Amino acid sequence: MGLLKYAILGAAAVYGFKYATKKRSTDGKSLVDDLKEKAPGYLEKVKNYGERVRQDYSQTSELY
Repeated sequence: MGLLKYAILGAAAVYGFKYATKKRSTDGKSLVDDLKEKAPGYLEKVKNYGERVRQDYSQTSELY
């Protein structure tokens, strides 16, 4: 049963990798290419969110 589970998991991983790297016919890009282009913007949003959380935490802890 364990071997079957790993075989199914491996097949799903291979299918997912092929799907993520398959080039679209409209613009010749893949999902991975889109993620690479948008990663700096996502990182900036995460940094801003982290800073807001730190500010909210410090303001809340000062009250108590």
